[in-house]
Amino acid sequence: MKIGKSIILLLFIVALHPLHAQKNHTRSADDAFNNHMYVVSIERYRKAYTKIKNDLEEKNRILFQLGECYRLTNNIRRTEIQFKRLVRINYQEKEPLILLYLANALKAGKKYSEALPHYQEFARLIPDDPRGLNGVESCSLAMEWEQNPSKYIITNLKKINSRDDDFSAAYANNTFNTIVFTSSREKTTGIGKDEWTNQYFSDLFLTRIGRQGSYGSPVLFDNEDNSLTTELTINTGGNEGTPIMNESFTSLYFTRCPKSNKDSQGCEIYVTNRNGKSWSKPQQVQIGDNKFSVTGHPALSKNELIIYFSAEGTNGLGGKDIWVASRESKTAPFGRARNLGTTINTPGDEMFPSIRNDSVLYFSSNGHVGMGGLDIFRSTFQSNTWSEAKNLKFPINSSGDDFSLIFHPEKEEGFFTSNRKGGRKDDIYSFYIPVLEFSISGRIKNDNTLLYIKDAIIELKGSDGSSLSTRTNSIGEYEFASSQIKKEVTYTMVVKVDDFFNETTHISTSGLEQSEKFVHDFMMHPFPSEPVILPDILYDLGSWELKVQYQDSLQDFIKTLDDNKNLVIELASHTDSRGTDEQNDILSQRRARSVVDYLILRGIDPDRLVAKGYGERQARELKTHISRNNISFVNGTKLTEEFIEGLTTTAQKEAAHTLNRRTGFRILNKDFVPKTNKVNLDTEAVTVSLNKVVNEISFTTNDKTGEIETQCQVNGNTLTLTYHENASTEISLRQALRLLNKGEINKNDFRDDSESSLVDGTIANGSIINIKTFGIAGKELKNLRVVVNKDLKNQFIIGKSVLRRLGSFTIDNEARKIIFD
Repeated sequence: MKIGKSIILLLFIVALHPLHAQKNHTRSADDAFNNHMYVVSIERYRKAYTKIKNDLEEKNRILFQLGECYRLTNNIRRTEIQFKRLVRINYQEKEPLILLYLANALKAGKKYSEALPHYQEFARLIPDDPRGLNGVESCSLAMEWEQNPSKYIITNLKKINSRDDDFSAAYANNTFNTIVFTSSREKTTGIGKDEWTNQYFSDLFLTRIGRQGSYGSPVLFDNEDNSLTTELTINTGGNEGTPIMNESFTSLYFTRCPKSNKDSQGCEIYVTNRNGKSWSKPQQVQIGDNKFSVTGHPALSKNELIIYFSAEGTNGLGGKDIWVASRESKTAPFGRARNLGTTINTPGDEMFPSIRNDSVLYFSSNGHVGMGGLDIFRSTFQSNTWSEAKNLKFPINSSGDDFSLIFHPEKEEGFFTSNRKGGRKDDIYSFYIPVLEFSISGRIKNDNTLLYIKDAIIELKGSDGSSLSTRTNSIGEYEFASSQIKKEVTYTMVVKVDDFFNETTHISTSGLEQSEKFVHDFMMHPFPSEPVILPDILYDLGSWELKVQYQDSLQDFIKTLDDNKNLVIELASHTDSRGTDEQNDILSQRRARSVVDYLILRGIDPDRLVAKGYGERQARELKTHISRNNISFVNGTKLTEEFIEGLTTTAQKEAAHTLNRRTGFRILNKDFVPKTNKVNLDTEAVTVSLNKVVNEISFTTNDKTGEIETQCQVNGNTLTLTYHENASTEISLRQALRLLNKGEINKNDFRDDSESSLVDGTIANGSIINIKTFGIAGKELKNLRVVVNKDLKNQFIIGKSVLRRLGSFTIDNEARKIIFD
């Protein structure tokens, strides 16, 4: 960024360091430096350096002044060379700032590892200046931010940018198709070039979007017609820049730095008002009685009663700071300005403020943690204070200078300026945040035939209460368009086809920062025409207890029943041929009943379940090859009593009997409608029929330990509960990790320090967790403390003391129920 058009012009740089007693050789160079004529100063310092022979101190001072000239004209390469030369002669012992300036130049060139030790040394020498430690932090963050860009999309506006500096764009009309900006291009009104920067003096230009949707050729703001006779009222022979218009686009505020052949004159803020198609003569904006050497970069509240600006003067924090002032009316002068404080301002430079919705401040700084040069930051005004400044990161920021960001009042788009690599000098860029768009599509097939299914119904219900549905076309395709799918919503999608099991899935747009086209295909499974054997539900000889280890095998079946609430199912159980017919009929009925009871326990409507015991009357016919205990049976084998008796070994016979002891299901009805509570109304009385609430739960007993086992709810998750009268309250490590991974517990739920409880991706044995809710039989207990036991074979175990906290209870061993009063 050339200092004249982006910092001197509107950053109004003054000499930062006092000069020593001047020799005749360097007097003219120092005079030019004091007047910010850095291009002239460079030539004069070079000439003076060659004439001084024996004054080493003065020669070193000249080297420092040359470095400052390069730095203040943003010549990064020569700045680096010059300050490296000073470091080699240990000039930092006299002026530690050379370490900071050298590090900044290296960072601007993305030489982060080389810049780091200079920031560290500066922080050691000047510990009270935050720029040293900020620089250390920025070296690592800059690389991280560039590798993980934010969601902004930026574009160089090449059609309006020139070979010279173009910067600080602002909207210029209420249709937002016209912008006013600053430029030092050759067509400006100033005569000759600015000796500060060796560039043309800057003016305000105007450009608008044409019929083809792109910006046209820029013209002078106060001479839109390019008339040779138009008297210019705003642009002068000096420097004008950083424009901003009021909300009604009737007043223009800008910075003016007058041209003078005498000593340097400070920059000030001016305002001009629209008068038909012309503009009034600009008047200086009066701001309090603060003693600022320079003032510029205006930003206004919507009512024009508050002004933010950048200035350098007494009572600042160092360099340029952002200040604020207010007034009682639009025609009144502003009162005394107030510094925005250390949250915003640093010992470095803070400039180019803009205000959005009167509450969000955007500004540029080289004093906060950044990527290099000036970075753009954001701060929000809350509870009468400004929040911590947040870096907008890459791609808004870069290793170069990034500044003058302004938003469209109604959209997530706008403009900013940068001199980053890939541009010419200071260039204007547009930016926008892409609109997040999501869609869901896919195809639906018959799993048996692999043919596409026509007219399948797809229902979509969102966590925001929305409900959508569509059907597949002739080739099984469905789609929910981007206009239908919203951000930050979790959707449940159900696919329904007659005589097929429903399929359900979940899709969420929550937390997504990029558009996505979700594609989800479904394989639909037709209702079986024959009974289906449930896998891994095995019984010991003569037993009907549904073992805990086999309950997990029912989870998919439970999900199927939950997804297909219209089905009525027969649970059929079969025994082997040993025992009498009567014994086997009773045993199979009890086995079927044990599965039904478990399904009811898991929330399946009892009216949808029929338990049926078939005893030994239906020998199993294998539909595929099966191995049991390393004994194989081929497809088509029917495990009749005669077949089993013909087997040669006892192990073969036992394997066949085991396969005959099975439980399966078949569909009885596909049109189940749940019962609803009825309210009978007449003119004299209201009768409400409600189901009686019973606080009881069925249980089983463990064959080996005799302990009671049932189901409980832990933070909304179903776990197998073991009850032993004198047991401590414990949870297995596996289940605790499951809850942690699902987010049902977090580090704040640990009684001890979470860093000692959560180690190496696991939970330390003996850790105490606070369970927010523990439920059983309709009763609920809050904030239950439980110990993690890595050796616990049960999922969750409690004793009598916990049940007592839920209320008076009895254990009916005959009915196998825990009953609460």
